[in-house]
Amino acid sequence: MSDDGLITVASRFPARETTDRLLAALPARNMTVFARVDHAAGAAAAGLSLRPTEVVIFGNPKGGTVLMQDDQRAGLDLPLKALVWEDAAGKTFVTYNDPAAMARRFTLRHPAAIEAMTIALKAIVAAATA
Repeated sequence: MSDDGLITVASRFPARETTDRLLAALPARNMTVFARVDHAAGAAAAGLSLRPTEVVIFGNPKGGTVLMQDDQRAGLDLPLKALVWEDAAGKTFVTYNDPAAMARRFTLRHPAAIEAMTIALKAIVAAATA
């Protein structure tokens, strides 16, 4: 499903396994993992509870740099991010920004880079969730 420039895909796997599968899919697409943000762990450290919620930040500078050369503000959406989260019913999802929405927001002029990013994200998320 897509909503406000976000794409959300249901996973067949629990959150931890989905994240592990996502991380395993990145090298095949020449993506570097820059960071992982475990919001649930942060919440626990603050004495709060939060269902599994983790952001993986990744990308390939060859793809992202040309977009930031068009409009440096695209750096707000780059590197790419995928949020693995679990809903109240225990179902796991992966949500990410639609590259086409980023292209519209920043008026980017490299449709081939946006298309490659779209294809790569779709394949990475499918590998993590299917």
